[in-house]
Amino acid sequence: MKLKIISIMFLFVMTFYSQNKNQKTYCNPIDINYRYNWEQINENISYRSGADPVIVNHKGEYFLFVTISGGYWHSKDLLNWKYIEPTKWPFEDMCAPAALSVHDTLFLFQSTFQQRPILYSTEPEKGELNFYNRWLPQLPKDVGPWDPAIFYDEDTNRWFMYWGSSNVYPIYGCELDHSKKLTYKGKYKSLIKLHPEKHGWERFGPNHTSNIKPFIEGAWMTKFNGKYYLQYAAPGTEYNVYANGTYIGKDPLGPFEYAPNNPISYKPGGFLTGTGHGNTFQDNFGNYWNTGTPWIAINWNFERRIAMFPAFFDKDDLLYANTRFGDFPHYLPTRKIQNKDELFTGWMLLSYKKPVEASSVLDTFKISNLTDENPRSFWVAKENKKGEWLKIDLQNEYEIKAIQIHFVDYKSNLFDNDTSKVYTQYKFYVSKDGNDWINVVDLSNVKQDRPNGYFELEKPIVARYVKYENIYMPTPNLAISDIRVFGNGFGEIPLTPKNLKVFRQKDKRNATITWSKENNVVGYNVLWGIAKDKLYQTYQWFGDKEPKIELRALTIGQDYYFAIESFNENGVSKLSDVIHIK
Repeated sequence: MKLKIISIMFLFVMTFYSQNKNQKTYCNPIDINYRYNWEQINENISYRSGADPVIVNHKGEYFLFVTISGGYWHSKDLLNWKYIEPTKWPFEDMCAPAALSVHDTLFLFQSTFQQRPILYSTEPEKGELNFYNRWLPQLPKDVGPWDPAIFYDEDTNRWFMYWGSSNVYPIYGCELDHSKKLTYKGKYKSLIKLHPEKHGWERFGPNHTSNIKPFIEGAWMTKFNGKYYLQYAAPGTEYNVYANGTYIGKDPLGPFEYAPNNPISYKPGGFLTGTGHGNTFQDNFGNYWNTGTPWIAINWNFERRIAMFPAFFDKDDLLYANTRFGDFPHYLPTRKIQNKDELFTGWMLLSYKKPVEASSVLDTFKISNLTDENPRSFWVAKENKKGEWLKIDLQNEYEIKAIQIHFVDYKSNLFDNDTSKVYTQYKFYVSKDGNDWINVVDLSNVKQDRPNGYFELEKPIVARYVKYENIYMPTPNLAISDIRVFGNGFGEIPLTPKNLKVFRQKDKRNATITWSKENNVVGYNVLWGIAKDKLYQTYQWFGDKEPKIELRALTIGQDYYFAIESFNENGVSKLSDVIHIK
């Protein structure tokens, strides 16, 4: 297809869109160079992945540690992340690492069932790591510490470690002796365990439908207003319902009480599902964030990505993360935010189920997979060559504000991260008529690996068509799961859904939710919580599905409140009246 570029606009775009220095938004999953995981090399399975994130605010800058990544990432703004490969790893790569910043020192520790050292750095941005101690004492077989977290209580000058990853053992905790280089002080304690017979969200499987014994893991501790929030992940990373919960205590080692609004971070619907196993941190403005591990699972069941969601403590000191529109563009804050939804840009999904054309298609892969909001379905080109293209017809003119792309490692043969070959180069164009094109993203001269690239346009552009052009991909195949286009239309927002009904089943962990379909709707958000003013949970549901959800995440003995809203390319409806169920 011949591209007619408007020369003045092309120069403007080349200056700004190859790297928009004025970008103010982010979109989950975090746009980093996810690393190829050597863990499955003996299985001949190749895939990029990132899991079990810990983001640490260290001296006003941010450091991201991720499972088996050969290093870590550094950012000054939570948007632009630079990968750092340490000058030396003193042992094999880290799985589910613990990280903590205290004063001028960053501490780092790996998951292990053996004796391992705690590391430290005063200049982590330079990749310099040193031994803080040589090893912690050996714990009994199978106890750990796996999935560790280190916590420093500044008010009392005490140190602690929490850990556990098992469907047999609980989350453990132990005080650490700082005078002895953070070795264990006293005996470790059993702190919390799962109770899936009471807490519906702790049940295993897709939508909590499996009888397999669930896993508790990913401990993290946060102190707020004199209370200690021991966080954990459940029921397993492989499904859409992976989530974070918390217990609250008055002492770092308990006793702890189950938070009534659990899970505190939960995202079972939408494009990116699963929020479990992360951490809670504060940014430079005092805002809280909760990180987690969304589930991808194309080449391997444990193929994952990294997400972060704004988190809050409400007037009753309940901790929660806001996952409403959690995979849509959000602003990064420039001050202390005042309400849970103010970071949402209001930029809507313009591409859902919109028709696509392709330069070629391999075998029976469907072009329609590119706009189905399912990361586990994808398109593959006949050849991985320069010039392969995709064209999305949005079917109406919209004000386009951002584009996100998700590549797939279909039949990949890469097991290293050699930057001389592992990078992605591509372009995006927009057009009003499908003939005259404006280049809005150009990575043709940038050697960065952007497998989940998110691009905020410098200025909104009114257009109907979006085109992707391939330049270079390191994998044997050019494969893409989704191209997601965000912005706003010029039509009417949808009406508030009517006839919301919630029926709590005989098994009180479950509820059936129904409503009447509305016209001109892309999707719905079912919101629920433990009070009318605590609708902290969201289940996103696309409008072409039956208007019915079985929610299996409730706690026995807990009352709940429900409401619903609809959304389309133009905006979001008013929230419905709130329903109370016992």
